[in-house]
Amino acid sequence: MIGTGLMGRIHTNGYKRLGDFFPEYEYRPVLQVACSRREEKIKAFAEQWGYASYETDWKKVIERDDVDAVDICTPNDTHAEIAIAAAKAGKMILCEKPLARTLEEAEEMVKVIEGAGVRNTVWYNYRRVPAVTLAKQLVDSGKLGKIFHYRANFLQDWTISPDLPQGGDALWRLDADAAGSGVTGDLLAHCIDTAMWLNGGIKDVSAMAETFIKERVHQSSGEKKKVGIDDACTFHCHFDNGSLGLFEATRYARGHKALYTFEINGEHASIRWDLHDLNRLEYFDHRDESVVRGWRSIHVTDADQPYMDRWWIPGTSIGYEHSFIHQVADFFKSLEGDGPCAPTFKDAYETQKVCQAVLDSAASRSWKDTGVDW
Repeated sequence: MIGTGLMGRIHTNGYKRLGDFFPEYEYRPVLQVACSRREEKIKAFAEQWGYASYETDWKKVIERDDVDAVDICTPNDTHAEIAIAAAKAGKMILCEKPLARTLEEAEEMVKVIEGAGVRNTVWYNYRRVPAVTLAKQLVDSGKLGKIFHYRANFLQDWTISPDLPQGGDALWRLDADAAGSGVTGDLLAHCIDTAMWLNGGIKDVSAMAETFIKERVHQSSGEKKKVGIDDACTFHCHFDNGSLGLFEATRYARGHKALYTFEINGEHASIRWDLHDLNRLEYFDHRDESVVRGWRSIHVTDADQPYMDRWWIPGTSIGYEHSFIHQVADFFKSLEGDGPCAPTFKDAYETQKVCQAVLDSAASRSWKDTGVDW
């Protein structure tokens, strides 16, 4: 485990629970080594979470013969270097999203990882929320018919204060050098991955973006510098299937901490989902009799619904952290020969293409083709 912040904790929880809820799987994770730059911090993390050892240099982790898989939970500016080194060393790789800061970094990562032939996945965890997986099954079944519209938003409010600095452990997402972009890579990337998984490739985009606070103190120098990330971004698009898309992400929506929603409108039916009520999927079917036609709320907790046979009794809920346990489970299941664990680096590279097209469109105020091959 390289990186011990929020995602390092969440991923570790996933590894620790795999054997409890997926006991029949052939392979089990061994928490061999955790890595972070400050020895005091990483020693405490390793002791708390049960890692056998710790390192302060990620290159030493890559060199170790007792490490089979590397999980990258570091800021975006280190994803490419670590992943490429791990692939060349023959390690399996699990990488936090977005795959990289830029399309060029992502392309090189995919080239090296595929050349090395190592198992890989990227942590777009919302695919593994049971209600979202059920949405995928409904779309694939044809129940919605021809898709006309896909819309999504991801709203937060945590960066509104002008007193927040750029950079540092907690605020590296405000530093363009570390993050690559703002809400586009952080929030819209989730929306885009889910959208293309559910509805197919995004063909072209027209975007607008805004940086509301133009200068912030940079953590490294203590001086005010221009802010290079986008605070808010909206785009519309065409999907390969002919449907239209509308996406919005912002960190300036007062009152919202993590409002992620999507809705799909089809010829026969529509579905919608809200992270704040993540165990429910709303469904409307025009083919119902008119006297009872209306939106229905599906509580996704029954054993015949995705992943739920692993958990509690029908009617009782699971949470955000379970989506990561499901991704761990799917990755370890893939090691038994069931093919890759999506999204792979190649899949995440396609999402990166859309993110880059969005940024380019916003900068040029023009439509941009994505070049996505989904």
